Amino acid sequence: MELIKTNSQSKLIKSFIVIILGSIALTISSKLKIPFYPVPMTMQTFVVLFLGVAFGYKIGIATISLYLIEGIAGFPVFSNSPEKGIGLVYFTGPTMGYLVGFLVACFLSTFINLKDRFLIIFLKLTISVSTIYLLGILWLGTLIGWDKPIIQLGVTPFLFAEFFKVALLTLLTKKILKFRKFI
Repeated sequence: MELIKTNSQSKLIKSFIVIILGSIALTISSKLKIPFYPVPMTMQTFVVLFLGVAFGYKIGIATISLYLIEGIAGFPVFSNSPEKGIGLVYFTGPTMGYLVGFLVACFLSTFINLKDRFLIIFLKLTISVSTIYLLGILWLGTLIGWDKPIIQLGVTPFLFAEFFKVALLTLLTKKILKFRKFI
């Protein structure tokens, strides 16, 4: 009985460490950016999908939730913070839809398994990342107005980079899934 309790505590500690390190990885990936208006290009979508593939939806969503809570609380974890504001003011700005989309994309990316072929993995990751952009442009249009070229501002500049990120993660996914059992 003591062995089961120790094993459960060890697993819980590992999970907390992964969640904290994942939040740090999201923060770092948000700071590595190519500036675009109104939404910068970062490596966050890669990290979001990676978290879902590597650790499953519980740890992935907990990690992204921690990251969002840190940002809303005022920590400068978001891409353009503190330069463009912090906390709830920044969160409710042009990137809010994309940030909320991280949760959905992470969840959807957990449905990839070792039996999937590369094309299926690529399609599942593409659908996952597409939810970030769908929620992003819905919020962006609501915020800056539907009369603006929302798709050209919030999607088009990122398509080539997203294709590259999804292709790279597709190639790595089978290796990543083998490590999921350790968490």
